[in-house]
Amino acid sequence: MPAALGLLTALALGGHRLVPELGVGLGSLWESALPWSALVAVAALLCAALRRAPAAACAGGVLAVVWAVAFGPLLLGGGAPAHGASTGGAGGPGLTVVTHNVNAANPDPAGTARALLAASPDLVALEEVTDAALPAYQGVLDKALPHHARTGTVALWSRYPVTESRRLVIDPGWNRSLRAEVSAPGGPLAVYVAHLASVRMTATGFATAHRDRDIAALGQALDAEPLRRVLLLGDLNTAADDRALAPLTSRLTPARSGFGFSWPSALPLARIDHILTRDLPATATWTLPATPSDHRPVAARLRG
Repeated sequence: MPAALGLLTALALGGHRLVPELGVGLGSLWESALPWSALVAVAALLCAALRRAPAAACAGGVLAVVWAVAFGPLLLGGGAPAHGASTGGAGGPGLTVVTHNVNAANPDPAGTARALLAASPDLVALEEVTDAALPAYQGVLDKALPHHARTGTVALWSRYPVTESRRLVIDPGWNRSLRAEVSAPGGPLAVYVAHLASVRMTATGFATAHRDRDIAALGQALDAEPLRRVLLLGDLNTAADDRALAPLTSRLTPARSGFGFSWPSALPLARIDHILTRDLPATATWTLPATPSDHRPVAARLRG
């Protein structure tokens, strides 16, 4: 059984695009959990060692190789800047950007804002910003990032002038996405901040239709974007490997190095908070320490 499970997992990992949805979102769920397939390899190899089972050892080895091919390049990418190293904020070359779902029930918005400024960001995007908490975020962030835009529950703070901003209507029922234009070094930059619908567990499987409609609408908005340089920040409620995110990842490049799991904050299991770019290559990505939110902040250093 360990050998069969190891080989089946290796096939499902290598051919994850072929795993069917079966009407319950199985394929999408599997792609969101791909990194954790390593646990099956560990279990197979442990079983092989304890029970001297060559078949389990071979299967675990095959799965380990497939996993390494799939995720090795990701793990070898740039991580957080070294302690004490400049991230280039305050007008340095490139951009440091942060996105964070701060949680509408966050008991310490000011402390959360101070934690984000520790990354010396040039841009900070927040999701789940309530009217009551907005003054606390402004009181901290405005001092370092004097330009900002907000619509509904999403907001953007910038070191550089925000020359234009508007609500981005990708979901008529919700006001939680915006498009702003930032006068950044290197030329104008289109910045999108979005909080997409969540995935819900129902009696018939995982309900993803609402989120997937948001993704498709956001992809269409990106097609109409006139600026060359584009940045998308936000809580997209799925992992970058999920096939459902293809309308975005086919147009923009996810800033990824390492797994950078961001949710849930106490024991992160998946990265559902993302930074995606066009003509702004990422040189490093990392997660910031936990705040009172149920998400962890995600940061990236961009060369632009």
